[in-house]
Amino acid sequence: MSTEHSPKLLYLSRGDIAAVGGAHSELYVQALRDGLIAHAEGRTVQPLKPYLRAAGEGGHIADRIIAMPAHVGEPGLSGIKWIGSKHDNPTRRGLERASALIVLNDPSSNYPVAVLEGSLISAWRTAGVTCLAARHLARQGFTDVALVGCGLIGRTQVEALLQQFGHIEVAHLYDQRPEAAHALAERITREHPAVKARVADSAEDAVRAGDLVVPCTVTSEPYIPLAWIKRGALVCNVSIMDVHKDVFLGADKVVVDDWEQSNREKKIINQLVLEGAFSREQLHAELGEVLAGTRPGRENDDEIILLNPMGMAVEDIACAGAVYERARSQGVGTWLDLY
Repeated sequence: MSTEHSPKLLYLSRGDIAAVGGAHSELYVQALRDGLIAHAEGRTVQPLKPYLRAAGEGGHIADRIIAMPAHVGEPGLSGIKWIGSKHDNPTRRGLERASALIVLNDPSSNYPVAVLEGSLISAWRTAGVTCLAARHLARQGFTDVALVGCGLIGRTQVEALLQQFGHIEVAHLYDQRPEAAHALAERITREHPAVKARVADSAEDAVRAGDLVVPCTVTSEPYIPLAWIKRGALVCNVSIMDVHKDVFLGADKVVVDDWEQSNREKKIINQLVLEGAFSREQLHAELGEVLAGTRPGRENDDEIILLNPMGMAVEDIACAGAVYERARSQGVGTWLDLY
């Protein structure tokens, strides 16, 4: 542990994080519930996250580095996620699209106490948000999940949902690279033999079949219209730009993780606000309000509900804090001298 004269910090690699349960949904679902309720109750501090786009406005929408600072809890932890993304990393460099570090600070001194590999936490916390939303916003006993985009984020989404909801019967999978969809289908069949994994012919084919629809792409142009979405479906718009404006305007309920974070960067919801077609008053709730019970979740089986989760630093710091506490208690990780 650190002392006043020889401060140390704990470094946790991806392997360390996995070793304490950071590659399974349960840790994240619990930490996220607490973090999102704290956010709804005003017990967090979260500045708007800045986007660093070295290529300027002409670059790909997924090419950026984002700084995501937050403080969670009382006294809690402060921290920041620094996450970079390049859309062509997999094809040009043989790397995952996104990479990240999370730094945690002790709020009593503001000294750093931990540095964590962040992309594993980022993927699983994103999936954990979908799982929490599905508990409260999906039709009870839903059986069919539609996934568009079968990369790392999509694979993690499906795995988390299958861990959390034993009643899922079919996963409808689509990717512009058919080999990615087939590879995920084979993995699901191998690891979850009770679940049917079907490779869809198109995004429309997958979406129309879904009780729970989860787009996980790097698109910059919407392609999912309201007409594709069946009554009673929940759409967890993970990659933000996938659904057309008419889904926001035609859904029975629109839920976000944080209004201020969602209404920016010219994302679809921000475009609608600038056009005067949508407003904070038309929003049903922030997800933390639903989890805290101050706003209702799903109220009937016929509702179409859209969750638009921009992704919040509060979520990352809450989850990283849970990983850090587990690692400390289990003696996992590498202590580094700060000086």
